[in-house]
Amino acid sequence: MTLLRFFLLACLLTLSACSSDEDKALQAKFDAFGTEIDVSLYGVDAATADKTVGLLEESFSGVNNTWHAWHPSVLMTINKAISEGQPIAVTPGVAALINQAKTLAIASHNLFNPAAGKLFELWGFHQDDWFVSHPPPSDAEIKQWLSNIPTMNDIHINNGELTSDNPKVKLGFGGFAKGYAVDAAITILQNLGINNAIINIGGDLRVIGSHGDRPWIIGIRHPRKDGMMASIALKGDESVFTSGDYERFFEYEGKRYQHILDPRTGFPAHDATSVTVLHNNASEADAAATALVVAGKDWPEIAAAMGIDRVMLVRPDGQIELSPKMVERVRLINNATPPIIREIVKQTP
Repeated sequence: MTLLRFFLLACLLTLSACSSDEDKALQAKFDAFGTEIDVSLYGVDAATADKTVGLLEESFSGVNNTWHAWHPSVLMTINKAISEGQPIAVTPGVAALINQAKTLAIASHNLFNPAAGKLFELWGFHQDDWFVSHPPPSDAEIKQWLSNIPTMNDIHINNGELTSDNPKVKLGFGGFAKGYAVDAAITILQNLGINNAIINIGGDLRVIGSHGDRPWIIGIRHPRKDGMMASIALKGDESVFTSGDYERFFEYEGKRYQHILDPRTGFPAHDATSVTVLHNNASEADAAATALVVAGKDWPEIAAAMGIDRVMLVRPDGQIELSPKMVERVRLINNATPPIIREIVKQTP
């Protein structure tokens, strides 16, 4: 287990404002999902916190080991069976995650598409050295993949058995697994009677309760500049997830290719630099942030379909777009241009 080093949290830039000596949280850090997990607990003694974070580390590692897309995992075994046209038995926990992802994919009009793993492989994102310069897939390869786009509708789970009628399906949950892992971690805390905490995974997070008598204050990173572009005060049970083109990308012959792919075109999404979603569920916020980056200018329609009403999108030209309910919650920092407010209206079928 990673050595857990707790310290009194006096002022953590992206998680809380400065506090007095009587009003502090305990914090621990460990690694999972290829990033740093930051846990902040309020109103918990150091011994309880140390034991609790040990359980959280095991939980995150378990999710990562189950759903890793290219290291040995349960997911790889499932994908092998799909490619061979064979049924495979799945546990209730595995089935629950896949069914939740399927529901979210359908709601997003398949802009969040966990069945598109082979497309991500074509682009070289399902490997440890995805960031190394390499040629993008050819137009012919993209065209071939688009000839029969796999979706989560091609996945069927009945009586504990998973099957697929499309061998082009390859599952990958990179746009969802972090949120799922955070939700699982929060459930652990709640079952232990811990009601005031933050679970932060590489800047995406869910909070419960408060930081004493005040909310948790979190910062949202600027996608193109150093520092924060906005802050949000969170209290109760809320999640903030951001997807953007600045997190994972590679460059080839002077051109930049980011990792959020549009399954309609087979190419990287290009109409949004970043999308931040505020929601009460981390799994849904994670999937929605990915889908809305792909949706670009059409994000209000997809947000409505997914039941998301608090969104901040940064366009490639730097213009910020906000949903009305996000205006009420976000505080923009050093923003020279007024944001554009866009209504989220559910479309009539």
